[in-house]
Amino acid sequence: MKILKTVLIHAFLFSTFFTQAQDPKAATILDGVSKKYKALNSFNVGFTYGAAGESHKGDLTTKGGKYYLKLAGQEVYNDGKTVATYVKEANEVNLSTNDPASNEFSPATIYNIYKNGYQYKLVEERKDGNAVIDLTPTNKSAHIAKVRMTVHKNDSSIKGWQLTDKSGKVQTFKITKFTPNVAVNDQTFSFNKSKYPGVEVIDLRD
Repeated sequence: MKILKTVLIHAFLFSTFFTQAQDPKAATILDGVSKKYKALNSFNVGFTYGAAGESHKGDLTTKGGKYYLKLAGQEVYNDGKTVATYVKEANEVNLSTNDPASNEFSPATIYNIYKNGYQYKLVEERKDGNAVIDLTPTNKSAHIAKVRMTVHKNDSSIKGWQLTDKSGKVQTFKITKFTPNVAVNDQTFSFNKSKYPGVEVIDLRD
Protein backbone atom coordinates (compact mmCIF):
# COMPACT_ATOMS: atom_id res chain seq x y z
CA MET A 1 0.00 0.00 0.00
CA LYS A 2 2.91 2.34 0.73
CA ILE A 3 4.23 1.67 -2.78
CA LEU A 4 0.82 2.38 -4.32
CA LYS A 5 0.49 5.63 -2.42
CA THR A 6 3.96 6.64 -3.60
CA VAL A 7 3.02 5.86 -7.20
CA LEU A 8 -0.35 7.60 -7.19
CA ILE A 9 0.20 10.59 -4.95
CA HIS A 10 3.96 11.19 -4.64
CA ALA A 11 5.37 10.19 -8.04
CA PHE A 12 8.30 12.14 -9.44
CA LEU A 13 7.90 14.96 -11.96
CA PHE A 14 10.02 14.26 -15.04
CA SER A 15 11.15 17.52 -16.64
CA THR A 16 14.23 16.89 -18.77
CA PHE A 17 14.40 17.51 -22.52
CA PHE A 18 13.84 14.88 -25.19
CA THR A 19 17.00 13.69 -26.91
CA GLN A 20 15.49 11.36 -29.53
CA ALA A 21 12.77 11.66 -32.13
CA GLN A 22 9.37 10.44 -30.95
CA ASP A 23 7.55 7.55 -32.62
CA PRO A 24 4.95 9.24 -34.89
CA LYS A 25 2.51 6.30 -34.68
CA ALA A 26 2.63 6.37 -30.90
CA ALA A 27 2.26 10.16 -30.94
CA THR A 28 -0.90 9.95 -33.06
CA ILE A 29 -2.47 7.42 -30.70
CA LEU A 30 -1.52 9.32 -27.55
CA ASP A 31 -2.74 12.63 -28.99
CA GLY A 32 -6.10 10.96 -29.64
CA VAL A 33 -6.24 9.69 -26.06
CA SER A 34 -5.43 13.10 -24.62
CA LYS A 35 -8.03 14.81 -26.81
CA LYS A 36 -10.72 12.30 -25.81
CA TYR A 37 -10.26 12.62 -22.05
CA LYS A 38 -9.65 16.38 -21.97
CA ALA A 39 -12.95 16.93 -23.82
CA LEU A 40 -14.92 15.30 -21.00
CA ASN A 41 -16.49 17.40 -18.26
CA SER A 42 -16.06 14.52 -15.83
CA PHE A 43 -15.70 10.76 -15.74
CA ASN A 44 -15.75 7.76 -13.44
CA VAL A 45 -13.50 4.73 -13.73
CA GLY A 46 -13.44 1.42 -11.93
CA PHE A 47 -10.14 -0.41 -12.01
CA THR A 48 -8.05 -3.17 -10.51
CA TYR A 49 -4.49 -2.64 -9.35
CA GLY A 50 -1.69 -4.56 -7.71
CA ALA A 51 1.79 -6.00 -7.88
CA ALA A 52 2.68 -9.67 -8.38
CA GLY A 53 0.40 -11.98 -6.41
CA GLU A 54 -2.05 -9.31 -5.28
CA SER A 55 -5.08 -7.54 -6.72
CA HIS A 56 -7.31 -4.81 -5.36
CA LYS A 57 -10.26 -2.81 -6.64
CA GLY A 58 -10.28 0.95 -6.98
CA ASP A 59 -12.72 3.61 -8.11
CA LEU A 60 -12.15 7.20 -9.19
CA THR A 61 -14.39 10.13 -10.06
CA THR A 62 -12.77 13.24 -11.52
CA LYS A 63 -13.89 16.63 -12.77
CA GLY A 64 -11.85 19.68 -13.78
CA GLY A 65 -8.64 18.67 -12.01
CA LYS A 66 -10.45 17.52 -8.87
CA TYR A 67 -10.92 13.89 -7.93
CA TYR A 68 -12.15 11.37 -5.38
CA LEU A 69 -10.14 8.14 -5.35
CA LYS A 70 -11.16 5.04 -3.39
CA LEU A 71 -8.57 2.32 -2.82
CA ALA A 72 -8.27 -0.69 -0.53
CA GLY A 73 -8.26 0.88 2.93
CA GLN A 74 -7.82 4.43 1.66
CA GLU A 75 -9.85 7.32 0.31
CA VAL A 76 -8.22 10.32 -1.36
CA TYR A 77 -10.02 13.64 -1.79
CA ASN A 78 -8.54 16.36 -3.99
CA ASP A 79 -10.52 19.59 -4.32
CA GLY A 80 -7.82 21.29 -6.38
CA LYS A 81 -6.22 22.97 -3.37
CA THR A 82 -5.97 20.34 -0.64
CA VAL A 83 -5.39 16.59 -0.84
CA ALA A 84 -6.96 14.64 2.02
CA THR A 85 -5.79 11.03 2.34
CA TYR A 86 -7.97 9.03 4.72
CA VAL A 87 -6.53 5.78 6.13
CA LYS A 88 -9.37 3.58 7.36
CA GLU A 89 -7.30 1.27 9.58
CA ALA A 90 -5.85 4.18 11.57
CA ASN A 91 -8.97 6.36 11.28
CA GLU A 92 -6.77 9.29 10.38
CA VAL A 93 -6.63 11.78 7.53
CA ASN A 94 -3.50 13.48 6.23
CA LEU A 95 -3.96 16.92 4.68
CA SER A 96 -1.41 18.19 2.16
CA THR A 97 -1.24 20.95 -0.44
CA ASN A 98 -2.21 19.78 -3.91
CA ASP A 99 0.72 19.39 -6.29
CA PRO A 100 -0.55 18.50 -9.80
CA ALA A 101 2.87 17.13 -10.74
CA SER A 102 2.60 14.42 -8.09
CA ASN A 103 -0.56 12.91 -9.60
CA GLU A 104 0.73 11.92 -13.04
CA PHE A 105 0.25 8.15 -12.57
CA SER A 106 -3.27 8.52 -11.19
CA PRO A 107 -6.19 7.31 -13.34
CA ALA A 108 -7.32 10.95 -13.29
CA THR A 109 -4.31 12.15 -15.28
CA ILE A 110 -2.46 9.17 -16.77
CA TYR A 111 -3.75 10.09 -20.25
CA ASN A 112 -1.56 13.22 -20.34
CA ILE A 113 1.80 12.08 -18.96
CA TYR A 114 3.44 11.57 -22.36
CA LYS A 115 3.58 15.32 -23.02
CA ASN A 116 6.47 16.04 -20.68
CA GLY A 117 9.62 14.07 -19.93
CA TYR A 118 9.04 10.81 -21.80
CA GLN A 119 10.31 9.00 -24.85
CA TYR A 120 7.48 6.88 -26.28
CA LYS A 121 7.29 4.05 -28.78
CA LEU A 122 4.57 1.84 -30.25
CA VAL A 123 5.62 -1.74 -29.45
CA GLU A 124 2.57 -3.77 -30.51
CA GLU A 125 -0.69 -3.51 -32.44
CA ARG A 126 -3.03 -6.34 -31.50
CA LYS A 127 -5.82 -7.99 -33.47
CA ASP A 128 -8.37 -6.88 -30.87
CA GLY A 129 -7.69 -3.23 -31.77
CA ASN A 130 -5.49 -2.49 -28.78
CA ALA A 131 -2.12 -0.79 -29.14
CA VAL A 132 0.71 -1.14 -26.62
CA ILE A 133 2.97 1.87 -26.09
CA ASP A 134 6.08 2.07 -23.93
CA LEU A 135 6.94 5.38 -22.28
CA THR A 136 10.43 5.77 -20.86
CA PRO A 137 11.41 8.76 -18.70
CA THR A 138 14.21 10.85 -20.13
CA ASN A 139 15.33 11.58 -16.57
CA LYS A 140 17.55 8.58 -15.84
CA SER A 141 17.34 9.15 -12.08
CA ALA A 142 13.54 8.79 -12.09
CA HIS A 143 12.02 6.18 -9.76
CA ILE A 144 9.85 4.71 -12.53
CA ALA A 145 11.85 3.03 -15.30
CA LYS A 146 9.00 2.41 -17.74
CA VAL A 147 5.27 2.93 -18.25
CA ARG A 148 3.56 0.45 -20.59
CA MET A 149 0.14 1.70 -21.69
CA THR A 150 -2.57 -0.23 -23.53
CA VAL A 151 -4.97 1.85 -25.63
CA HIS A 152 -7.87 0.85 -27.88
CA LYS A 153 -7.21 2.61 -31.17
CA ASN A 154 -10.83 2.78 -32.35
CA ASP A 155 -12.16 4.85 -29.46
CA SER A 156 -8.88 6.15 -27.93
CA SER A 157 -9.74 4.64 -24.55
CA ILE A 158 -7.10 3.56 -22.05
CA LYS A 159 -7.46 -0.10 -21.13
CA GLY A 160 -4.66 -0.25 -18.59
CA TRP A 161 -1.03 0.46 -17.79
CA GLN A 162 1.97 -1.05 -16.03
CA LEU A 163 4.54 0.84 -13.99
CA THR A 164 7.98 -0.75 -13.70
CA ASP A 165 10.35 0.73 -11.15
CA LYS A 166 14.13 0.55 -11.21
CA SER A 167 14.18 -2.56 -9.04
CA GLY A 168 12.01 -4.36 -11.61
CA LYS A 169 8.84 -4.38 -9.54
CA VAL A 170 5.71 -4.03 -11.67
CA GLN A 171 2.47 -2.34 -10.62
CA THR A 172 -0.47 -3.13 -12.91
CA PHE A 173 -3.67 -1.13 -13.44
CA LYS A 174 -6.59 -2.40 -15.53
CA ILE A 175 -9.71 -0.37 -16.34
CA THR A 176 -12.86 -2.39 -15.65
CA LYS A 177 -15.49 0.34 -16.03
CA PHE A 178 -15.60 3.76 -17.65
CA THR A 179 -18.47 6.26 -17.49
CA PRO A 180 -18.02 9.65 -19.22
CA ASN A 181 -19.61 12.92 -18.12
CA VAL A 182 -21.06 11.67 -14.84
CA ALA A 183 -23.16 14.04 -12.75
CA VAL A 184 -21.04 14.93 -9.73
CA ASN A 185 -21.22 17.62 -7.04
CA ASP A 186 -18.02 19.50 -6.16
CA GLN A 187 -18.54 18.47 -2.52
CA THR A 188 -17.59 14.95 -3.62
CA PHE A 189 -13.96 16.08 -3.80
CA SER A 190 -13.72 17.64 -0.33
CA PHE A 191 -13.12 15.70 2.88
CA ASN A 192 -16.08 15.99 5.26
CA LYS A 193 -14.86 15.34 8.80
CA SER A 194 -18.39 14.79 10.11
CA LYS A 195 -18.67 11.57 8.08
CA TYR A 196 -15.72 10.03 9.93
CA PRO A 197 -16.46 10.06 13.70
CA GLY A 198 -13.35 10.29 15.85
CA VAL A 199 -10.99 10.80 12.91
CA GLU A 200 -7.53 12.16 13.70
CA VAL A 201 -6.59 15.06 11.41
CA ILE A 202 -2.89 15.43 10.56
CA ASP A 203 -2.26 18.72 8.76
CA LEU A 204 0.93 18.57 6.69
CA ARG A 205 0.29 21.78 4.76
CA ASP A 206 2.78 24.64 4.95
